[in-house]
Formats: sequence, structure tokens, C-alpha cells
Amino acid sequence: MTKTNQNLTFILSAPSGAGKTTISNKITGLVPHLKHSVSHTTRPPRPNEVDGEDYFFISGKEFEKKIEKDDFLEWANIFGNYYGTSMENVQLAQNENCDLLFVIDVQGAETLRKRQHSGIYIFLLPPSLQELENRLRKRGVNSEEEIEKRLKIARDEIFHYKTYDYVLVNNDLAKAADQVRSIIIAERCRRARFDPSLVDLDLG
Repeated sequence: MTKTNQNLTFILSAPSGAGKTTISNKITGLVPHLKHSVSHTTRPPRPNEVDGEDYFFISGKEFEKKIEKDDFLEWANIFGNYYGTSMENVQLAQNENCDLLFVIDVQGAETLRKRQHSGIYIFLLPPSLQELENRLRKRGVNSEEEIEKRLKIARDEIFHYKTYDYVLVNNDLAKAADQVRSIIIAERCRRARFDPSLVDLDLG
């Protein structure tokens, strides 16, 4: 797979429980020169989550200090916890000549747009609100009150799909992951991003 010398940012958003994190984990190991942007958060780790791989788990005070130092490209308070993407993640990806995949909520994506951050925006929808509720319950990590709150917010978030470049429905996890992978490959092949110096064809 050809990688141009232009670093790209892919923003994957979805309501809580729609599968965005799982899809990101599936494709980052399959697509060369693609890094998953590990966010910082103040929420406690879930079972099997690893600090530095799934998230950087830090305290509220640490997070607020980073806000004061403008260390985040975007950040938001979601369900009572902070989540944020550090500037350092972007710089590390650039240094390694890698594209970067952000897995962030609608609020974080809106912040990136307001900051005029260039990127390819992908929205992942569940097949239905009932299926979304089923997935949230199967995770077994949220209380009844938290599930109801997440479903209420999801009802508002799904209408933001109109502001994204690509919209996918996660009926089947493998298929949805392959669609995200295909978008990344296609975006890398856009003519506007082609570097003639990569070939020996005297293209001028």
C-alpha cells in the first residue's frame, strides 16, 4: 500500500457503544503507517484496558493542568469524565511519517472543526437504538442510570452524521472495519495527494 509524504488525520466518531474503539483496534494493526491516537482520560480503566494502549489514565488535576498548558488538540467532558487528544500524539505521528486515527466523540470532532483541523471525518451509526442499547448492556460496565444517559445523548448525536465526510452503519463488525480501512486506502490515493517524485516516469 502506497503511503504519500502527506500525513493524514482520520476522525472516527460514533455514539457510545456503536463500536468505534473496537474497529480502530482491528484496523490499526492491518493498515501500514497508521497510528491510533491514544487519548487521555480521567475515567477509571475498564477490565482488560491497558494504560498507554487503550487510554492514558490520569487524574482530574493532571488533566486540568494539561488544559491550562494548552496540551490538547481537543478535549471534552463526557459523562462526567475528561477525554482529550494531546498535541504530542500528532507530533509523534508526523515524526514517524504515519497517518493518525482519532477515535473521538461528536463533541471532540466539533472542536477539531472549530480549530480548522484538516481531516477526513467518518461517522459510525448503530443499526438501531435498540441494538445500541443491547450492546451497552452486554458490556456490563455501566449502571442503569449511565446507560439511560448514554442512550439519551446518542439520540442527539446520531443527527450529526450530516456533518461527516463518510457515514457507515455497523451491522457487522468485520464489514464496518473493512469499510473504514477502504476509506483510508482511497483517501491516500487521491490525485491531490499524489507526489510525482515517488515514481520514475518524468511526470514533470
